[in-house]
Amino acid sequence: MDLGLKGKKAIVTGASRGIGRAIAERLASEGCDVAICARNAGPLEQAAAALRRHKVRAIGQPVDVRDAGALARWVAGASAELGGIDIAVANTSGFAEGTTPDAFRTAFEVDFMHTVNLATAVVPIMERAKSGSIVAIASISGVEDYGYEESAYGSLKAALLYYMKSLANHLAPKGIRANVVSPGTTYAKDGPWGHVERTQPRVFREALARNPTGRMARPEEIADVAAFVASPAASFMIGANVVVDGGFTRRIQN
Repeated sequence: MDLGLKGKKAIVTGASRGIGRAIAERLASEGCDVAICARNAGPLEQAAAALRRHKVRAIGQPVDVRDAGALARWVAGASAELGGIDIAVANTSGFAEGTTPDAFRTAFEVDFMHTVNLATAVVPIMERAKSGSIVAIASISGVEDYGYEESAYGSLKAALLYYMKSLANHLAPKGIRANVVSPGTTYAKDGPWGHVERTQPRVFREALARNPTGRMARPEEIADVAAFVASPAASFMIGANVVVDGGFTRRIQN
């Protein structure tokens, strides 16, 4: 299927590794010029260099997404360098587990407000073009409590689902789409579940056993779905939450 992404301009937050990097790679492989950000310059430049192998323009810049001003400046700079923004993917997460005030503050600032601030910065650019696609990467923790004491993380992912649905309804008449992709357990050696595998092997084994597939997703499998949702091929998908979990959740989706 031709996703219609060739020549599009995309930005992805938290794209130096894991799901974010896989999404940026998928978009670049489809012919998108891509701007990426993350906190650490070294891994970020390595990721940008890998994107350039797809013969597209790729730029990376260190950004702390908690800083709304820095995030807005990055969006404006990326738009200027790429020549606009057609796709914005809010991927950064603080992975804040537990129920402490600090955990909730991290989840609010990183998972939720970074998405709000990204959308606030990018919508005027998309409004001028009368088109655009915003995708937020949430989690199955936002739709189901599966018992890993992720109260802060899951609570703010659930809030993100409401925000994105409301945003989608507001932007649809302007030709801008907003959707969510909610991954299930996704494995990368340098990601959260890689850390759990090393430090809590019993929890890791239990998570594997709860999935009918007997495994976790690869970041590339989440990226394939995110690229489709972001693309013109999904032009009538608005306000959706696409769960990609290998059957991990037990709820009936509606």
